[in-house]
Amino acid sequence: MSHTVEKIGGTSMTDFEAVRDNIILGGRAPADLYNRIFVVSAYGGVTDQLLEFKRSGKPGVYALFAGDTETGDAQGGWQQQLDRVFNEMRDHNARLFSNPALRLEADAFLAGRIEGVRSCLVDLQRVCSYGHFQMEQHLLTVRELLASLGEAHSAYNTAALLQAEGVNARFVDLSGWRATELLPLDEQLRETFRSIDLTRELPIVTGYCLCREGLMATFDRGYSEMTFARIAVVTEAREAIIHKEFHLSSADPRIVDAERVVPMGRTNYDVADQLANLGMEAIHPRAAKGLRQQNIPLRVKNTFEPEHPGTLITSDYRSAKPCVEIVAGRKRVFAIEVFDQDMVGANRYDSAILEVIHRFKARIITKDINANTITHFLDTNLKTLKRILAQLEQAFPNAEISTRKVAIVSAIGSDMQVPGMLAKTVAALADVNVSVLAMHQSMRQVDMQFVIEESAYEAAIRSLHAHLIEPLNHGQAICAA
Repeated sequence: MSHTVEKIGGTSMTDFEAVRDNIILGGRAPADLYNRIFVVSAYGGVTDQLLEFKRSGKPGVYALFAGDTETGDAQGGWQQQLDRVFNEMRDHNARLFSNPALRLEADAFLAGRIEGVRSCLVDLQRVCSYGHFQMEQHLLTVRELLASLGEAHSAYNTAALLQAEGVNARFVDLSGWRATELLPLDEQLRETFRSIDLTRELPIVTGYCLCREGLMATFDRGYSEMTFARIAVVTEAREAIIHKEFHLSSADPRIVDAERVVPMGRTNYDVADQLANLGMEAIHPRAAKGLRQQNIPLRVKNTFEPEHPGTLITSDYRSAKPCVEIVAGRKRVFAIEVFDQDMVGANRYDSAILEVIHRFKARIITKDINANTITHFLDTNLKTLKRILAQLEQAFPNAEISTRKVAIVSAIGSDMQVPGMLAKTVAALADVNVSVLAMHQSMRQVDMQFVIEESAYEAAIRSLHAHLIEPLNHGQAICAA
C-alpha cells in the first residue's frame, strides 16, 4: 500500500502545463515521480461534442447518430459533427506539441481512432438497414465507443509529452480498442496492472474501461470515476486523489463571493453522497462505495493550488462540533405532483409512479408523500418530463397531476445534530423573503433540503451561507486535516 491513484478532471487536463508542473512533476526528485497511477478524463468539452452537450442538450456525434437512426436518415449530420470534433482534437495537439515529429505521431494516432469509429458506424448503419438487426440494441455500445475516443486522446498525449520530458510514462489504454475478449471490470484491471512496475513506470490510464458490465449502462458519463475507484481498490492504493479546477468549498464561489467561501478540510462519504445527489459530485456514490468498504481515503485537490492539502474524505469522520459544512443545491428541478383522494390507504401508487419514472431514466433527487399526494422532484429534461406526465395521466385517469419548475437548496454537514439547527436554517431563508415549498430532514442528520422557487435560488444560497457558515470564522479550511 505504497502508491496513490489520482484522477485528473477534464478542465484541468486542458491546461497541460498546470497538470505537469502542479500534479505530476510538482518539484519532485526523479525517484519520487513514481508509485502513482493517473486516470485522465477527456479534454474539457470533448465528451460534450462526442455525445451531447451536458448543460444545453445540444446534440453531439452520438445524439445525431441516434437521431439519424430514428428518422432513417443514414446521411445525417453525425459525420459532419465527427469531423468538427476531429478538428478540435487536432487543435489540442497543435497547442500541446511543439515538436513536429511528436505532433505527427499524435495526429496519426488520433486519425486512426476517428476513422476507425467512422467506418464502424457506417458499417453498423448498413447492417441495421436489414430487418434482422435492430439499431436500438447497439446504441449503448456506440455511446461507449464514442466516449472512449476522448480519454484515449488525452491519455496518449499526456504519456507522450511526459516521455519527452524524460519521465518513464506509460500509456495504458483500457478503452478496448480492437479487443477480442470482454472481461469483468476488476479482472480487466488486475490483468492490466499485473505487468506494470509502479516503482519505475508512471501509468497514464484512460478514464474509460471496456468491460463486461458496460460502465455507461450504470454510470453514463460518470464512468471515469468508477474506473478510477476500482483501480484504487484492485491495486490496494494508499490514497485516492481527485484533481479538479476548484476546491470542495463551503458554497459555490460563483454565487457567494469567493473571499467568503472556505475550503473544506475534512468530511465523510455521507456528505459526498449528499453532494452527488444534488449533481455536485466529489465522486459518484457507486464509485465511492468500494473506497469506503476498503477504507481508502479520498482526497479532492485544486489543480491550481497544489500547496493546499485539499479535502480529505473518510468513512469515519465526524466534525468535532456539530455544524454545517457546505451549502449546496441545484436549479432546473421538475416537481411532479400526483393527487388522488383514493390514494389514502392504497399502496399501489408509489410503486406505479416509480416504475414510470425509472422507465424513462429520470433521476429522483427527493420526494414528498402524505395521505393523498405524492410529489417527486426530478433531474430530467422537458422532453422526458412530458413523456412521464403522459404515462402517469394514462395510469391514473382520476388523479390530478401537476408539474412545476423549482430549485432545491441544502445545508449539509457530517454532524448536524444540534437543537435549533432547523429553526436557524428556516430563519435564514425567511430573512431574504424566500418561501419554503417543501422541506426534508433525515434521521441521519447530515442534510436539510428545502424546495423553493427557482428565482430565489441564489439569494437562498447566499443567506444560508451567511447565517450558517460565515459566523463560525473557520479560517483557512473547515475542519482542517
